[in-house]
Amino acid sequence: MRTRIIRIGNSQGVRIPKPLLEQIGLDWVNGAVELDVQQDRIVIQAAQRPRQGWDEQFARMAERCDDRLLDGEAHPLRGWDADEWEW
Repeated sequence: MRTRIIRIGNSQGVRIPKPLLEQIGLDWVNGAVELDVQQDRIVIQAAQRPRQGWDEQFARMAERCDDRLLDGEAHPLRGWDADEWEW
């Protein structure tokens, strides 16, 4: 599919036809994208959400019992830790 580079203020842009956006599942409402240059091409892909996939990774860690504390067991509470604090 051929398109043209257009002027957008002091920048330039490319209009991406809706069918192409639908093919990759990119929504114009939440259309954050990442741009990358690979050799002589500009690659546009949907931006990943921060912490995307963490839920699945945590579930897999729990299944493998790999979700233990790295610094050993929790330290027992001291007297001033156990008392209720007043502000």
